[in-house]
Amino acid sequence: MTTNVLILCTHNSARSVLGEAMLNHLAQAMGKDVRAYSAGSSPKGQVNPFALQVLNAAGISTEGVRSKSWDEFAQPTAPTMHIVITVCDSAAAETCPFWPGAPVKIHWGFPDPSNAQGGDEAKRTAFDVTRQAIGYKLLQLLALPLNTLKPAELQAALNAIARS
Repeated sequence: MTTNVLILCTHNSARSVLGEAMLNHLAQAMGKDVRAYSAGSSPKGQVNPFALQVLNAAGISTEGVRSKSWDEFAQPTAPTMHIVITVCDSAAAETCPFWPGAPVKIHWGFPDPSNAQGGDEAKRTAFDVTRQAIGYKLLQLLALPLNTLKPAELQAALNAIARS
C-alpha cells in the first residue's frame, strides 16, 4: 500500500514544494512505496524560482511540481492521505479542511527561505539549506516501517522526528 504524504505551507511555493520533490526523489531512490504531494491554503500560483533552482542543482526532478490549493486534496476523488505535514508556522495555525482517511498530522517548522536577506546567491543558499533540513527529516520518515505502524505509533515517531 502506498503511503501518501501531503506537505502543506500557506503559499505552496517554497518549503512545501521542496518537501514534495525531495520526498518523492528519496522514496524512489530508496525503493519506498511513498508518494508526496504539496499544497497551500492560499497558493501563490507559481513555484519560487529559487526552489526550482536548488532542486535541479541537487539532481531532483521538478517535473509536475506546481503551486496548488489544499482544496484539491479534500475532495472525495483525491488520494487518501496517511500523513499531513505542515512546514510553516502560519499553515500549522490554520484550520485545515477535513482530510478523508483521518491522516496523522505533524508540524515540522522551517524558516521561510524566501525571506533571506541579500542577493540571489544568499537566497539560493537559504533555499538549499532549507532543502537539506527538510530532506534530513524526510530521510528519518522513510526509515520508519510505515506499513506496520499503528496511527498512535506513527504519531509518536513523527513527533520524535520533529524534535530531531
